[in-house]
Amino acid sequence: MHNPEVEIESLTHDGRGVARLDGKTVFVAGALPGERALIRYIKRHRNYDEARVEELLSRSVDRVEPRCPHFGVCGGCAFQHLPAGRQIEVKQNVLAENFERIGKVSPERWLPPLGDEEWGYRRKGRLSVKWVEQKNKAVVGFREDNPRFIADLSVCHTLLPEVGRRIDALSELIGSLEARREIAQIEIAAGDDTVALVFRHLLPLVEADREKLKAFGVQHDLAILLQPKGPDSVHPLWPETLDLYFRIVEADVDLAFKPLDFIQVNAGMNQRMIRRTLDLLDVQADDVVLDLFCGLGNFTLPIARHAAAVVGVEGDEGLVARAAANAERNDIDNARFHAADLLLNHASTAWARAGYGKMLLDPPRSGAAAVLDYLPRKGTDRIVYVSCHPGSLARDAGILVNRHGFRLAEAGVMDMFPHTALVESIALFIR
Repeated sequence: MHNPEVEIESLTHDGRGVARLDGKTVFVAGALPGERALIRYIKRHRNYDEARVEELLSRSVDRVEPRCPHFGVCGGCAFQHLPAGRQIEVKQNVLAENFERIGKVSPERWLPPLGDEEWGYRRKGRLSVKWVEQKNKAVVGFREDNPRFIADLSVCHTLLPEVGRRIDALSELIGSLEARREIAQIEIAAGDDTVALVFRHLLPLVEADREKLKAFGVQHDLAILLQPKGPDSVHPLWPETLDLYFRIVEADVDLAFKPLDFIQVNAGMNQRMIRRTLDLLDVQADDVVLDLFCGLGNFTLPIARHAAAVVGVEGDEGLVARAAANAERNDIDNARFHAADLLLNHASTAWARAGYGKMLLDPPRSGAAAVLDYLPRKGTDRIVYVSCHPGSLARDAGILVNRHGFRLAEAGVMDMFPHTALVESIALFIR
């Protein structure tokens, strides 16, 4: 049958419906539980198939109209057909399933989900660019589900409006350049007062192109930077100097950063996440706290406002330097920072052997398993773990509970990336 009919039973973590057909699992893009649909196969596999909705025969009561005209083509979003409240339920179910299946643990208490603005929240991102001769235009967008292709966007509703509503204008700008074939990507980085665009160009730019880029920045009040080579080659075109920073209201802290630095993409959620982290850590005036994977000091400096001392450790030496500079910028003298690759064993280093009553972990997607080979030490009785990947959190939760004698007291999800399949979560472990 060319377009078979299926009934959707459940939803995957990445927003696809799950159906059964002739004893085989079919993952159906664009379908929701309870719906019946005619489907079109995309790819057949031995143990499962992939398909997309060709025609909806019945609609879920949960279904909403996606705001973005590119939903279903652009790979950036997975859940625009679900309301935000249901999205966060799906993500909490993903976290719970990972805890049970991978870590063999479950929290004693589920924290209320954290949410904030669901549109126009993304202050950090990377747009791919390609000049397409057949279209006679520069295609600007995120990757499609098939990462070989760039979605030809006209607008993006998750990016900050200063950029998201100007995708067409960026396409026209690049199409007008002599270097239209040499622009590979545009990095977006927004502080509280400035939105910056970094243009990666593969060959040097002629003066006329530089002037067009500068004029675009002036017209739209966007800082324009150029990246001719690696990350260290980034430099401002207009204005000549740039002060990117964001304020953490909870701690009366300003964090300065460079355009390619890692920062949390959702400014409002970052404020809420820091508040929840401080609450869960329960930092007291005599506490000494260890903050691993500390980055620019996003958590370290707010902790320092409440603790006797805090030590931040991070693998990127540039971020460590900027974290220390941010401490000085905010007149904080009880925070110390160290550069160390936390995928390696640092059990013999002075910072690892020191005593910490409390510890914060905020690792990348791969998690913190390598650190948990030698930490926490005996005196650490409270750990807060902020995670961007539920599978690695679940694995590490199993290590903390079964090897180090902690209990998983509380856990919950935080919707750092509304409409996407990314799951941000937080967990509290108590010895």
